[in-house]
Amino acid sequence: MQTLLSFTSPPEPCGYLPDQLWSLHYEVVDELTVEAYQERLLAGWRRFGYTLFRPACLHCQACQSLRVDVARFRPSATQKRVWRKNQGEVRLTIGEPSVTAEKLALYDKFHAFQAEFKAWPAHAPKSIDDYAETFVINPIPTQEWCYWLGERLIGVGYVDCLPDGMSAIYFFYDPDERPRSPGVWNILSLLQRTFSLGLPYLYLGYYVKGCRSLEYKAAYRPHERRFPDGSWRAFNNVE
Repeated sequence: MQTLLSFTSPPEPCGYLPDQLWSLHYEVVDELTVEAYQERLLAGWRRFGYTLFRPACLHCQACQSLRVDVARFRPSATQKRVWRKNQGEVRLTIGEPSVTAEKLALYDKFHAFQAEFKAWPAHAPKSIDDYAETFVINPIPTQEWCYWLGERLIGVGYVDCLPDGMSAIYFFYDPDERPRSPGVWNILSLLQRTFSLGLPYLYLGYYVKGCRSLEYKAAYRPHERRFPDGSWRAFNNVE
């Protein structure tokens, strides 16, 4: 693996905690193996396409990588209800990432809703090239998980399969289907697949206490979080 570009963004208002400033360290690589990315993931990195990133904030360490202990996971009563509600109705197809007008429209609809509902920053419609660079053109094999209700696409997720687990890259869905809890259904489906593959962990990205968009990850228990000293510590409760 060769790093083509490495830089740290200047401090700016945090996208997770409004009263904080954040900086991210980025590395753009020319190639990557699943083994090398596994090491980066364990060290707190994430990726979109060929760009790796992790927090580099001066005065805050709230971002904690989180992974679910798959073999020991037990769904909550709410998670069981979501499973029953969607099982047999929502169809999952797994394939190679691609760009379609339907996916672009769903992505933009999801982000427009989140901007209004959770005060996410507004953004211009995602172009074909931007979508491809973020989700489709990858240095390691990446799966695209598409969820269908009848013939209608209602959710899309991107997933890496690594030596010790699966890593959820990103998921978006049709806001009209919020009563089905598509995000919960996606994670439960990932947990089931990870277990069937005999892999120990499902990596869910960053958990940030106080951030509405990321706190939900703590509800999947037991799980482990990565601390600034590099250790992974087990959590069996929500906090």
